[in-house]
Amino acid sequence: MESTYSMKVIARIHSEFPDKFGIPRQSGLINTLKATIVFEPEYRNPDAFRSLADFTHIWLIWGFSESVRPSWSPTVRPPRLGGNTRLGVFATRSPYRPNPIGLSSVQLDRVEIHPEYGPVLHISGADLMDQTPIFDIKPYLPYVDSHPEASEGFGGPLKMNKLEVHCPEEYLSRLSDNFRESILALLAQDPRPSYQDDPERIYGLRFAGYEVKFRVEHSILYVCSIEKEN
Repeated sequence: MESTYSMKVIARIHSEFPDKFGIPRQSGLINTLKATIVFEPEYRNPDAFRSLADFTHIWLIWGFSESVRPSWSPTVRPPRLGGNTRLGVFATRSPYRPNPIGLSSVQLDRVEIHPEYGPVLHISGADLMDQTPIFDIKPYLPYVDSHPEASEGFGGPLKMNKLEVHCPEEYLSRLSDNFRESILALLAQDPRPSYQDDPERIYGLRFAGYEVKFRVEHSILYVCSIEKEN
């Protein structure tokens, strides 16, 4: 007999990513990325956040709101393996799962008591699109959550593959200092799907109200333009 459970959205994240494209593939890869978590009115009781500020990191349990499908597949094709190799869905972090739930470890910078929204969490290193629903928050406990000896499976050998970014200073000068470092780090992570390798193709990444257009050739990313969105 199949059982179903319902979960309540307790909060939503406010990040600089209006689209999925360009978001880091894992949390914590780019700690300069800042975001806030604003809770639904029912969950703004300050007592629920008592002692949370004592922790430096937290777990976010959230929903892949843009990846909901009516059915699921037991195998998926991870983009980092070129999009052609099938692995079991439970051996990946693909968003296309029986239940579209994500798990991210992020740095908790501070807990603000906002006059209108109540407790607001300021975090760093999130890999979530703007307005992503949050189902729960738990403290990160290093003595049980960190396993330095753990095997990394298929993801280990790929994590150091970064691009060299060439960006004219005239483009960078259009960005505020806090966005400049983040955009360069995002581009170095190679936002493209791994199965796309056309050196003439121009990609567009939207971040913090800007659209960044770029192309990639021989492991070098060339920024073609950075324009403020209307």
